[in-house]
Amino acid sequence: MSQHRASHQGHDHGPNQPSHAPGPSHDHGQNHDHGQHQGHGQNPGHGQNDGPGQNHGHGSGHHHDSTHPDWSEMALLLERQAEIASPAYTEAAAWLGTLAPVYGVRRVLDIGSGPGVVTSLLAEAFPAAETVAVDGSPELLERARDRAEARGLGSCVSTLHAELPEAIGTLGEADLVWAGNSLHHIGDQRAALAEFAGLLRPGGLIALVEGGLPTRHLPWHIGIGRPGLEARLDAAHAYWFGEMRAELPGAVDEPDDWRALLASAGLTPAGTRTFLTDVPAPVSPVVRELAVSHYQRLREGFGDRIDADDRKTLDRLLDPADEKSLHHRTDLFHLTARTVHTARKG
Repeated sequence: MSQHRASHQGHDHGPNQPSHAPGPSHDHGQNHDHGQHQGHGQNPGHGQNDGPGQNHGHGSGHHHDSTHPDWSEMALLLERQAEIASPAYTEAAAWLGTLAPVYGVRRVLDIGSGPGVVTSLLAEAFPAAETVAVDGSPELLERARDRAEARGLGSCVSTLHAELPEAIGTLGEADLVWAGNSLHHIGDQRAALAEFAGLLRPGGLIALVEGGLPTRHLPWHIGIGRPGLEARLDAAHAYWFGEMRAELPGAVDEPDDWRALLASAGLTPAGTRTFLTDVPAPVSPVVRELAVSHYQRLREGFGDRIDADDRKTLDRLLDPADEKSLHHRTDLFHLTARTVHTARKG
């Protein structure tokens, strides 16, 4: 979804997951990490987390404005966000191995791969397969290739540059399709899901990463401003997400009933599970840096969507000279959950 048309990993994901993906990790539902977002991620992002300033869909073209940043500039942030969520994605990939024959899976499509954190995890989980990172950003695909090479996976990981949804039909057949926080960046989700289903070989499995819970970094009462800041940011994000969806090309107002949508695509739902990323306080410098980036994007992206008091609170949280800022807080953590919906062909 670069142009909102395709690619992202994490929920992570407006000011951003997945998060998905590295910028604000707000995800609709709220992990449109995003991924790797994740994030994507973005990611989100895998990881990928969506939010103003972060688009969980790398599979599309690029928007070069404040809401759709240059993914090459976001790559490091997306990678780090997805790396934090890697244990959850590793667990998810292992679960998929109980639903599909590990050595019977010969081709895996990671749609909206972003920088390829989850691509490599899928390649490790399905060692007999060719795992293909599909994204609309050449810069992120290059990082996906480099990551696979560094992990000794160069011979079984390939990349495919594709703008979605237009190019879905060119991706080729697969035994496993992973769409991590990328579908919600396509205007007509029902139609795109039917096309994803068309890529599956008989008995093939689709894993759709959508929904979960909003990422949390702070307790309800943080000692500055009104308590409940993150809940109000969630509300602003939900409003932003609705606008983002409405502005997509060919947008269709579709309820997020993923099981029903999978069934409508002619697939048989095979189970849904949610995977937790829990990094308690005290956090590492990398996790702290990601939290700062997340709040910076929220502050820049939401603007007047949040009231003056909350804007002041965000300014204090982002001020390195303030002892109650994110740079110094001992109560900072990272907690999120991403939901994986699966279905089988035939």
